[in-house]
Amino acid sequence: MSKDEKKSSHIPKMENRKAFFDYEIIEKVEAGMALLGSEVKSLRQGGADLKGAFARVDGDECWLVGCNIAPYKQAGVRNHEPLRKRKLLLHKRQIKKIFTKLQQKGLTLVPLRIYFSDNGHAKIELALATGKRQYDKREKIKSREQKRDMDKSVRKYKR
Repeated sequence: MSKDEKKSSHIPKMENRKAFFDYEIIEKVEAGMALLGSEVKSLRQGGADLKGAFARVDGDECWLVGCNIAPYKQAGVRNHEPLRKRKLLLHKRQIKKIFTKLQQKGLTLVPLRIYFSDNGHAKIELALATGKRQYDKREKIKSREQKRDMDKSVRKYKR
């Protein structure tokens, strides 16, 4: 295992698995995040929860709302507020493009994962998505169970 592989394996990636189940992903966008020092340290320890989070375009800025970044224990008095709005760093034309797509009926901007880039910057992967209906979710669960049963029977037959 090389030094780079060891380095990347220690840095946690916070994922929003529920987003893949609840939404149909149309397009992905990578953005930077404007964070405080205690937030970065907390993220490096894996202290983030994307459940229920979403991104919003206000004017010519993009904001992450509802993302819970746990307080950093060693920060003491200078700690951050866990549920504060965080500014997302995107180019103006990217924001305009996203804003025009969000005007369409049923589209929303959902965070998929938070990770650190190779040069150590905190990044967030956003997705333009539409909500899935309940019957779509049931179909997905049903097909997944059928595939698992088929794989199980094939393994049993090969023995």
